[in-house]
Amino acid sequence: MHKFIEQGLSQTEARRRLEADGPNELPSAKPRSLFAIAWAVLSEPMFLLLSACGGIYLFLGNLQDALILLGSVVVVLGLSFSQERKSERALEALRDLSSPRALVIRDGAQQRIAGREVVRGDIIMLSEGDRVPADALLLDGHSISLDESLLTGESVPVQKMVDQDAVAAAARTAEETAESDKQQSAHASLYSAFLYSGTMVVQGKCIARVTATAERTTLGKIGKALATQEAEPSNVQTETAHAVKVVALASSALVILLVIWYGATRGDWLNGILAGLTLAMSIMPVEFPLILAIFLGLGAWRIAQSRVLTRRIPAIEMLGAAPVLCVDKSGTLSEHRMALAQITVGEKAHSFADASGPGTLDEVFHETLEFAMLSSQRDPFDPMEQAIQKTGRTALAGTEHIHDGWTLVEEYPLSRELLAMSRVWQSPNREHYVIAAKGAPEAIADLCHLDAAATERLAAQVDQLAARGLRVLAVAKASFRHADLPQIQHDFEFELLGLIGLADPLRANVRAAIDECSAAGIRVIMVTGDYPSTAENIARQAGLRFEGGLLTGAELDALDDATLRERIGRVNIFCRVTPQQKLRLVNALKAAGEIVAMTGDGVNDAPALKAAHIGIAMGGRGTDVARESASLVLLDDEFNSIVRAVRLGRRIFDNLRKAVVFVIGAHIPIAGMSLLPVMLGWPLVLLPVHIVFFELMVDPTCSVVFEGEAEEADVMNRSPRPTDAKIFDRTILLLGLKQGLALLVLMLGIDWLARHAGFDADQSRALTFTAMIVGDIWLIFMNRSWTLPMRASLLQPNRALWGVLAVTVCVLLLALFAPPMSALFHFGTVGWLPVALTLALTGASLALLASLPWFRYRQG
Repeated sequence: MHKFIEQGLSQTEARRRLEADGPNELPSAKPRSLFAIAWAVLSEPMFLLLSACGGIYLFLGNLQDALILLGSVVVVLGLSFSQERKSERALEALRDLSSPRALVIRDGAQQRIAGREVVRGDIIMLSEGDRVPADALLLDGHSISLDESLLTGESVPVQKMVDQDAVAAAARTAEETAESDKQQSAHASLYSAFLYSGTMVVQGKCIARVTATAERTTLGKIGKALATQEAEPSNVQTETAHAVKVVALASSALVILLVIWYGATRGDWLNGILAGLTLAMSIMPVEFPLILAIFLGLGAWRIAQSRVLTRRIPAIEMLGAAPVLCVDKSGTLSEHRMALAQITVGEKAHSFADASGPGTLDEVFHETLEFAMLSSQRDPFDPMEQAIQKTGRTALAGTEHIHDGWTLVEEYPLSRELLAMSRVWQSPNREHYVIAAKGAPEAIADLCHLDAAATERLAAQVDQLAARGLRVLAVAKASFRHADLPQIQHDFEFELLGLIGLADPLRANVRAAIDECSAAGIRVIMVTGDYPSTAENIARQAGLRFEGGLLTGAELDALDDATLRERIGRVNIFCRVTPQQKLRLVNALKAAGEIVAMTGDGVNDAPALKAAHIGIAMGGRGTDVARESASLVLLDDEFNSIVRAVRLGRRIFDNLRKAVVFVIGAHIPIAGMSLLPVMLGWPLVLLPVHIVFFELMVDPTCSVVFEGEAEEADVMNRSPRPTDAKIFDRTILLLGLKQGLALLVLMLGIDWLARHAGFDADQSRALTFTAMIVGDIWLIFMNRSWTLPMRASLLQPNRALWGVLAVTVCVLLLALFAPPMSALFHFGTVGWLPVALTLALTGASLALLASLPWFRYRQG
């Protein structure tokens, strides 16, 4: 072994390099500071209005009203802090904060250190199950296989072999510069002697020399691509923010006009300002962001019950509108594990469902499976050998083909010259050695010295299996009676036994989930790093459409952007693609005006996950980088969880529109009863305390009611809504306007009748407020369902609805008949009879309106 390998770096040099290059870790997103959260709350318009009203009441000496208003500010602030901390705790629980350990040689001694302390030039020692802590050059080792799926998307392990020229170059430049590292890395990668950070050793032991750490690794370079991708707000978020700004600007002029009118006509400018602030609070559509937060927050909680974690809440709503779902094969459509799919012996073949039980495998296949097991590790880490051992121990159970008592004598590892491995066994009952070999079919054919005709027949069988997307290995056996074993495998007299085909099986529920996506008008596109035959086989099993053929990464690179946008409208299968090409595909779909959802689990998926409107990471097998980049994380890695998320997203959008109609319908009478009495010279009906009641109790809880409504019956039998569909479209605005104006006319009538019946201003306010509460309840029932008849919608279960009604009625009764509460609401004393008459008049009027189609939602 070279001296520089035996000594490694000195502790002094390692510290110097750690200080110069920084720790071997990738930067992670930081949570918002408490100051940032507080500023977001304090800058909200309703917060400012409540604070202004509270200040005026303090100035007027009305301590009770001032405390109510200012206390509501504290409640809003506390809820915002609480919600933010819950979100951060959920993310912290998902992240794996522990640093992987690494075994290094320093000052000639082995020591285990934290992965973040590995530096360029370190000599690291790796064995099965270890994750490579940094990019490194392979210096010594045999039969090394690595799982590179997090970078390439391929589930088959990659063989690594020592390049002696590169090792010699490294020895000559033991005190290398970063530039020499770069040259060696490029040289080594040509000979499959380069180990990538984050990949896992699945077979063998090795020694390697670190050539790059942190952001300078291949994994780190992918991380740089993430930095250029900015998260985009959802259409509903953008539309809601725009609506709030437009209404806020329009209402400002109206508020100023009211203040001037009140002060000029009544000579009381301070109360004029208070009336103006009341009007501003009644008009300001601050419920829209609140409703959006409630819907999406509760939506995230609901979908979490199905093992889907929401990292970016708006993605739930957007998923309901996504017409395109890009999926990775490994770990998304497939199970990301190898399974024995078929054994072929001569002209006979046996296919495995997943594993065959005892007695189900014909005797002709026993020997091939027996020697496939003998050529594998007994307790393997390699996924292909795991599949062979698992199937063999099940299918051959109870037979003489299980050899736990045999002793392993020698191993002949894979080499660059011969892609086959042999294991020599000693049986307690036999005098000779038994040799089992498996490997690439052409290598086994060479070991068995097949003639041209036999080799051609074998190649034809291999082609048939490969066309089905299987990874094919040949199995052979030999025996040896001499005491001294030969130096090379070729010195044994091998006999070909048969072929085994392994596959990464399709997830059991994927076909049904894709069929449901098709019924919902969602186009599923598979984007994978696997070979065309493998991609085509999985796609056909999954039921993906093939009309447009498939495109490879090389073909994709040959297309300009305009041609790619044209082809991407027809092609649903993309294979042999790199991370940069995945990102280009997502951006091309976005440029074509599509809302794009993307699933994946590897580092190679991370840039595309972040660039997509909705990134969906697999949480079980998914890497930290993929989860950090995604909007949704499937904790159970089940593809059909995406369908549940789509259903929820569509339900959220439908119910959001219902809530918007309610808010518009509820705000029109509130705003009208704040403005018109002043303009008509009537006594004030609504005061800030009433607005606070609506904002902090009625409107939010009614939002919970609408969020809890079940989806409409046709929610998954219609195409995704158009990308330009708006929540505040003409139909929604007109419906809310009609229902709100009807309530306003009714409220004005109740107030006019009460005052002309001899009730004073405080008593009239109590009766009008009662009618307003009943009107809001009517709005809820009018908009619970837009596909069911009114009577059927009344019978739909909704536990939140009855909770809202109970609380609302209790507060109303206390405000009407409990003197302390009546004083708080500025209500005069009224008897049961006026209240009953008000309820009867209001109920009869609203029942009549409910029977008119003009006040109901009409589709299209």
